[in-house]
Amino acid sequence: MTHTRSANLFTLLTGGTILFQLALVAGAPWGALTQGGRIAGTLPLPARALALTSAALLGWFIYVIRARVGTPPRFPRTTWVVVAYCALGVVANAATPSAAERALWLPVGVLMLSTSLHVARQPAPTGAA
Repeated sequence: MTHTRSANLFTLLTGGTILFQLALVAGAPWGALTQGGRIAGTLPLPARALALTSAALLGWFIYVIRARVGTPPRFPRTTWVVVAYCALGVVANAATPSAAERALWLPVGVLMLSTSLHVARQPAPTGAA
C-alpha cells in the first residue's frame, strides 16, 4: 500500500470517528459505545465536551497525516504523536469493559494505528523538521 493510500484510509476512518463524536455532542444515544461504555444513552454535558475535544483532536490528526504525504512532506516528527495516540487508543479499546465499544472501536483503532504508522515511516526529506 502506498503512503498516500494509507493516508486516505486513515482520513476515512478518522473522519467517520469525528462524525461519531459530533453525533454524541449533538445528543445521539450512543454513550455505551464510548468512554468506557459507562453511560448508556445520551452523554451528559461534560462527556459531550470530551467528545467535542476528541473530534477537534482527530481533525488535527487528519491534517498532520495528510500534510505528511504532501509535496514536500511536512510534520515528520509530529506524525509520531498521532501514531502514539492511536497506539494508546488500541490499548484503551482492548481493555474497555464495554464489549460493544471494544467490538466497534478496536478494529477501527488497529486500522488507524497501522495506517498512521505506515505514513510516519515514510522517509522524510533531508532537512525536514
